[in-house]
Amino acid sequence: MADDFENHCWKDTVPPDVLDIYKHYSRKTFVGPSPALLAIDLYELAYQGGAKPVAQLHNTYPSTCGENAHAAIEPTKRLFAAARAAGIPIFYTTSDTRLDSIPSRVTATRRQRVQLDPDLYQIRPEFKPQTGDVVITKQRASAFYGTPIMAHLTQLGIQSIIVCGESTSGCVRASSVDAYSAGFHVTVVEECCFDRSMLSHKVNLFDMHHKYTDVMRVDEVVKHLDGLAVKKAS
Repeated sequence: MADDFENHCWKDTVPPDVLDIYKHYSRKTFVGPSPALLAIDLYELAYQGGAKPVAQLHNTYPSTCGENAHAAIEPTKRLFAAARAAGIPIFYTTSDTRLDSIPSRVTATRRQRVQLDPDLYQIRPEFKPQTGDVVITKQRASAFYGTPIMAHLTQLGIQSIIVCGESTSGCVRASSVDAYSAGFHVTVVEECCFDRSMLSHKVNLFDMHHKYTDVMRVDEVVKHLDGLAVKKAS
């Protein structure tokens, strides 16, 4: 089980001695009961400049995740399709861009040159919210800080959260840790999360996987959701 538990994208980054230190966290991973899908910040800002290396784009588009964002589109489309077929609730987050509601000296991160054009915070067309989906606007990294998401999840009887989106080291991590702290089982879908830096992506997935969440591959999560869809149809 230990080898399978570590069979993820960080294998080429985390050295054997560190893996040995974390072996006590090894366990069976799974998608928890009564899940909802939480899509973190799948907005246009993260995709600016196209599918190019971030190093080529960041001077013009400081918030882009470039090719890392674009590589996650197809697996995330699979995840959404499976979630919709299974009939589980779908939540999105995006940034609150209302100037009269944003504290002047407190921001989600310390990133400079943050653009507040509302069009840049629209959800990508591939993942366009549908009737019945919930879009949460937030002012901090976590989807759970200062938002009504807990009221929605409680009302729906949600016990588990499936997380995708960006950035792995930022809003995905903050939201996942808060969800875990609130008592939800949290599954992070490896291929459906992305970051500006692959190093940050891999190390943060590794850390979340061992401490707070079950990092699972999209094939595993889709298979589970397909099973829910079959049960729903029967």
